[in-house]
Amino acid sequence: MYRIFSDGGSRGNPGPSAYAIVVTKDDVVIHQHSEFLGINTNNYAEYRGLIAGLTKAIELKADDVEFIMDSELVIKQMRGEYKVKNENVRNLHLDAKALSSLIPNITFRNVRRSEMLIPLADALLNKELDRHQ
Repeated sequence: MYRIFSDGGSRGNPGPSAYAIVVTKDDVVIHQHSEFLGINTNNYAEYRGLIAGLTKAIELKADDVEFIMDSELVIKQMRGEYKVKNENVRNLHLDAKALSSLIPNITFRNVRRSEMLIPLADALLNKELDRHQ
């Protein structure tokens, strides 16, 4: 099973933003990536991280994936529990839904930042933001 840990954030909202993903297969880290996104909101960065993780899962031909994020809003929107009200992330949400439909068995789980590999993704995110200050 693949697990993808994703984190996005901005320093200021909006402010300098980035995302990071950590991909594991059978609990072994197989891929890490972070990217600076310029001036954007936190939710924009969270969705860009999710889309990067979805894209990587499709590239890996993963058919059983658990996405783990500390963004309760994004997770609940992906599960259909919350509506997407913000125009700035609506298209990102639609892109994420379309990509997730290409993965046969996909789940989304919200965790606290301190759990599992979210700290590694958070550290990658902050390292990326620090490089662009």
